[in-house]
Amino acid sequence: MRIASVLFVISACLSVALSQDTGMIANEPTRQLHAFFDQRWERGLEESPTFASFLGDKRYNDRWGDNSFEAIERRHREDIAALETLKKIDRSGLSVTDRLNYDLYKKELEGDIEGFRFKGYLQPVNQRGGIQAADGVARLIRFTAVKDYEDWISRLNSFPESMEQTIALMREGMKEKVVWAREVLERVPTQIDTQIVDDPEKSAFFGPFKSFPDSISESERGRLGAAAKKAIAEKIVPAYKKFKVFFEDEYLPACYPKAGIWQHPQGAEYYAYLARQYTTTDLTPEQIHNKGLSEVARIRSEMEKIKVKVGFKGDLKQFFNFLRTDERFFYKSPEELLEAYRAIAKRIDPELVKVFRTLPRTPYGVIPIPDNIAPDTTTAYYNPPAGDGSRAGYYYVNLYKPETRPKWEMMALSIHESVPGHHLQLALQQELGDVPNFRKYGGYTAFVEGWGLYSESLGEEMGLYEDPYDKFGQLTYEMWRAVRLVVDTGMHYYKWDRQRAIDFFKENAAKTDQDIVNEIDRYISFPGQALAYKIGELKFKELRARSTERLGGDFDIKEFHDVVLLSGALPLNILEKNVDEWLDSKR
Repeated sequence: MRIASVLFVISACLSVALSQDTGMIANEPTRQLHAFFDQRWERGLEESPTFASFLGDKRYNDRWGDNSFEAIERRHREDIAALETLKKIDRSGLSVTDRLNYDLYKKELEGDIEGFRFKGYLQPVNQRGGIQAADGVARLIRFTAVKDYEDWISRLNSFPESMEQTIALMREGMKEKVVWAREVLERVPTQIDTQIVDDPEKSAFFGPFKSFPDSISESERGRLGAAAKKAIAEKIVPAYKKFKVFFEDEYLPACYPKAGIWQHPQGAEYYAYLARQYTTTDLTPEQIHNKGLSEVARIRSEMEKIKVKVGFKGDLKQFFNFLRTDERFFYKSPEELLEAYRAIAKRIDPELVKVFRTLPRTPYGVIPIPDNIAPDTTTAYYNPPAGDGSRAGYYYVNLYKPETRPKWEMMALSIHESVPGHHLQLALQQELGDVPNFRKYGGYTAFVEGWGLYSESLGEEMGLYEDPYDKFGQLTYEMWRAVRLVVDTGMHYYKWDRQRAIDFFKENAAKTDQDIVNEIDRYISFPGQALAYKIGELKFKELRARSTERLGGDFDIKEFHDVVLLSGALPLNILEKNVDEWLDSKR
């Protein structure tokens, strides 16, 4: 129960007339707003059981989400009704904090309602994820009791219905021409193949049954394991066999012949919408493209300085090739690579106190990206902790082909994905006090990824870039995000083909071919998302520069970081407003 609600009950019982100026009694608009948030949150968990599982909420662990056309249309109608309900709450009667909560939720609803007409729900599968990777849900769940295993078996048995819904959406996408590019989806059949096994025990869906807690008896273990194997053999494998035939024979031939959301029936309008949503700005694709070109030019000049500093005699293109190919920059085995990542994480941790006052309580771990998706995904990613504290945050690292994972990128990457990047920011956000759940567990890509990229620049202040190659790694990662502005708008707005995007990336960054191709393919199937990183980072740097100039010798980097982090993720304009108000208060 929230503090405000507790105080209201106490005051009512005691019949004490407290002054409204004390702020101790929740007024009617406040009660209405928080009841609205609670109802919408609970409804959202029920509608998205796998998200509930991700948060550690086990109530819906026996089912998949309902993605029938009827359910999708119903959820859209509920969003429209929710917006009308929210508008009826008297915003003027809310506290400053709750006005912000009100405005953020209203903006989210409006964005979802606007975006519905583009029918993105008809694209449920791409090479980075979808029903072909549904086994990954098991890794989010703590299996501690018989019911946990029984719930997973129920999910296995209901899987064919989820598959039928997915295929129905994709068939409608074929008719509506709302699909992805064929050249990236050609990766998916191999992913489906990993789910088609002769022995159920070799299925990733069987993973939870390979170990049991001591509290579960041998007889129960046998019963549960047998039921899981039966479900995999009779439900899971046949569903994937059917899916593969559909995917190869029907779906792939109907996909866009080349990259670019401009082929969508409302392509230009859809991409402009995605750019606004991901960057939380009104920047146009043209403005973003030009910003990318200017950032690429600026960062290239910084790279030239490093090249000279290390004494390399060739041009920048030759330097890139040297960094991509020289044996000294690579580990020889996945085991060595993982050990090195874990050592870097331990090296970063004690340096955080140099630039941060507030650190999260929740720990994080460094683990490999699962083998079945590693060849088709990026160098690393991060998953936040469970909401109930039952799972730490995890920094996933790609160990596939260690000869393509250069040492000089590992520090900047680790800073971004773990601390002081994603783990620090998202774990702190989950540990905020009495704020609505949609803010604890939600976010804005421009803020979250902008913070991650800004964090990479803190490595210098924390003493983590020990040699010029480490610093070049940080510049490479900054260049990577600048290149994104150019190639994402290039493919989706200016109709560049995939190879032109790959070539531009290679000309301007020392990332390896493996990473570059995976990255470009990622942008093809996530239009607009890649724009958020650099746009967000530039805002963080702009606000820090403004604060330093205004406060001079009184500027405290630790206080600045508290100001930008301790309200959770925000749209960039509200972040800027918060910083400006803090600066005014310091006068």
